[in-house]
Amino acid sequence: MKPLLLVSEIEDYTISFANGLAQHVPVVLGVPARRYTSFAKYFHSGVDLRLLDWPRHSSAKNPAFLLSLTRLVRRERPSIVHLLSNNVLWLNFAAPLWRPIPLVTTVHDVEIHPGDNETNVLPGWATTLIARQSDGIVVHGESLRSLAVDRFRKPSDRVHVLSHPSIQHYTALAATEGLTPAADRPFTVLLFGRIMAYKGLATLLRAEKALAGRVPDLRITIAGRGDDPWSLQAEMGDPARYDVRRGWIEDRDVAQLFLDADVVVLPYSEASQSGVLNLAAAFGKPVIVTDVGELRATVEPNGIGLVVPPDDPGALAQAIASLAEQPERLAALGHAARIWADGPNAPETVGGHAVDLYRRIIEERAR
Repeated sequence: MKPLLLVSEIEDYTISFANGLAQHVPVVLGVPARRYTSFAKYFHSGVDLRLLDWPRHSSAKNPAFLLSLTRLVRRERPSIVHLLSNNVLWLNFAAPLWRPIPLVTTVHDVEIHPGDNETNVLPGWATTLIARQSDGIVVHGESLRSLAVDRFRKPSDRVHVLSHPSIQHYTALAATEGLTPAADRPFTVLLFGRIMAYKGLATLLRAEKALAGRVPDLRITIAGRGDDPWSLQAEMGDPARYDVRRGWIEDRDVAQLFLDADVVVLPYSEASQSGVLNLAAAFGKPVIVTDVGELRATVEPNGIGLVVPPDDPGALAQAIASLAEQPERLAALGHAARIWADGPNAPETVGGHAVDLYRRIIEERAR
């Protein structure tokens, strides 16, 4: 078997998924050179990485690119083509040319998140049509499976669940670079990623304010691109507690942020699943998540953190305080997170499940 993976973004997920898959079968991965060149060093030797001159959505070069991509597909003769995201406007026009090769598409977010202006630039028909053209759809949880069946009008047996694998290349980088947690650091709560409306930034700030002096040695680190936390300074209890890193975070700094965190918070108002959770687990960091999307279904059965209601600063404050005041519980949750990331949710484990899924789809297509 030889799968061909295609994707134009979501680098962290792609690295983990492709590396896990490559431990079972040879993998060809086609990605934009402009986004992936700096990440080439993270790929497993079994990944045949093709850095393509992949235009942006608005470029007039897209028709020519589709022809070259179709030539690549025909030349490689893959067993299956897997689009690792449905945010692929132009691939809608190329997919029919790849028949009879089976096509599967991963849908990370069945519905667009509130305030997600990056994804919302695509017309709704583009993300829907590619899913409907696919022989199979992959989502990251059972509740998302039900939503996908309804949105994409696919039979339930054509919508499959594969978990989002743990993101391990940052832990590998930390080991290679000899990074260690900062000495004598305060109790650090980390909010990381795209800071957008649905990520619950205001909920975290209000939770910090509600904590008052209950956790005297407290730091709130907010890191990533998106909304400016300082625009909500009036919601903060003590601005001196905050360490805000806006914009793109370099890989080495990402690793250091997670090493220095005691707990990672995902106070989302709305979500489907989370790559940040899978990054935190790889570092053995417990999480505090809200009960939205697949977050509870991921956290509770695996014992890797706490779950609170969405948009509830008081509950979030109580969860933060309880972990700050119970170091043994904090350590136990972190240990469970690392076991889960290195075992049931390791890239190699998820890759094995993906190979099984590919075989079923290929066999079904051959009937």
